[in-house]
Amino acid sequence: MRLNPFNTGNINVRSSGGGGGGFPGGGGGKVGCGTLVIAAIGALVFGINPMQTIGVVEGVQGTQQAGPSSTDEQAICTSSQYSNEACNALQSLNQTWGRVFQEQGYQFKQPALDLFKGGVRTACGSGSAAMGPFYCPGDQTIYIDTSFYETLDRKLGAPGDFARYYVIAHEYGHHIQTITGIAGQIASAQQQNQRQANQLQVLMELQADCYAGVWAGKNRNLIEPGDMEEGLRAASAIGDDALTGGRVSKENFTHGTSKQRSDALRLGLQGDDRACDRITNIG
Repeated sequence: MRLNPFNTGNINVRSSGGGGGGFPGGGGGKVGCGTLVIAAIGALVFGINPMQTIGVVEGVQGTQQAGPSSTDEQAICTSSQYSNEACNALQSLNQTWGRVFQEQGYQFKQPALDLFKGGVRTACGSGSAAMGPFYCPGDQTIYIDTSFYETLDRKLGAPGDFARYYVIAHEYGHHIQTITGIAGQIASAQQQNQRQANQLQVLMELQADCYAGVWAGKNRNLIEPGDMEEGLRAASAIGDDALTGGRVSKENFTHGTSKQRSDALRLGLQGDDRACDRITNIG
């Protein structure tokens, strides 16, 4: 995808230094068992509810202490290929969703992006690289340790720049849910009907997938051959059924099946955000 180079005046980026514990399989941290790694990814990657799950991973891996935070956006964004891609994507997402909100007459607020290393403190609790990318509604920040992209490629079989863009676009979708109030509505419904909590969480994740597709669909002129396939492959690779080998029943799914996630992304690629809104119509 041919994104325009970032402009630090258009994005809010920081980097929190790493503490103890690296990414699973990378030689650091305490999570080393393959089954446990896949379980952690399956439960948390792409749109966790940090309020419910950060403490669980922290209990397994040990507390992660973040180092000093850097706010030199130019230095952060040019520190690696992955960081550069993330900043370019953030700028494009800001511009795209800003226009959508303006056209519909709503106030828009950009999220922050924290390209942390190893561990990070957030308004939702302590996070770690083992959790994969996540969004914290408490500080309206997307958190990504870019070492995750190596796992996305090598362990989950989803290489390519568009697969990586899908990651941040999905987390950005959770920001959209936060500022529109959808996230609050879902949380309220979960409290009122705890038996349906997982199913409602699946709706949240599928809508975020759809919103990721909307961003790409509204920038179709920037899409290159093979991008769509990369995105759909990534969506399929992180379905609950794919990550657990079918060992988890649909009642316990929290993110949706491979087909559901691919279908949601494909729906969004049509470029109509209103179609995504129907996914979480719980009225």
